[in-house]
Amino acid sequence: MTYSGRVTVGGPADVHELKDLMITKVAVGPMDNNAYLLRCRATDEQLLIDAANDAETLLGTIGDDGIASVVTTHRHGDHWQALAAVVAATGARTHAGRDDAEGIPVATDVLVDDGDTIRVGQVELTARHLVGHTPGSIALVYDDPHGHPHLFTGDCLFPGGVGNTHKDPKAFARLIHDVETKIFDVLPDETWVYPGHGNDTTLGAERPHLPEWHARGW
Repeated sequence: MTYSGRVTVGGPADVHELKDLMITKVAVGPMDNNAYLLRCRATDEQLLIDAANDAETLLGTIGDDGIASVVTTHRHGDHWQALAAVVAATGARTHAGRDDAEGIPVATDVLVDDGDTIRVGQVELTARHLVGHTPGSIALVYDDPHGHPHLFTGDCLFPGGVGNTHKDPKAFARLIHDVETKIFDVLPDETWVYPGHGNDTTLGAERPHLPEWHARGW
């Protein structure tokens, strides 16, 4: 079946099959968080992005092969409610942005900075540090050698705008700057965007709306 990126809490996962990587998207918890399980097709090693909630659902999605690592995109509580249980069950190494790690109540094994590489098997992900939603939010870029890039944005970019900056003009200015310079300015329109909540989008679908985001201030 064709991947749509539309999932619901309690519903089935959706799987995006790429040549080198399988991406499984599942929705969990009372805030409809998205969690993403990445599986290297060459090695079968797995990585989880955001152990947000519903540990039983996440562990069922992970399966018997376990995960080597789990990346928390940012410190907000709805993105790590199942982290302790998932780490206890799998022994996975934890990754988080350097400036958000102190706000995550599970020890971070790897502090992530802008431009760092995170590997899952033979696949490489590049971390981009985006400030504004939180001090240490990170997005992950998979630059697929066989196609267009894939971008996991946490709560920094959604269909229709950047993440919540709580009506703080300085935080919004920083976030829109980072999203423009580190994402829109360097990645093509075909880039597939996997956000922390809700449906997927592409940079091409969002790019024409950047001026209105600036104008409205959120």
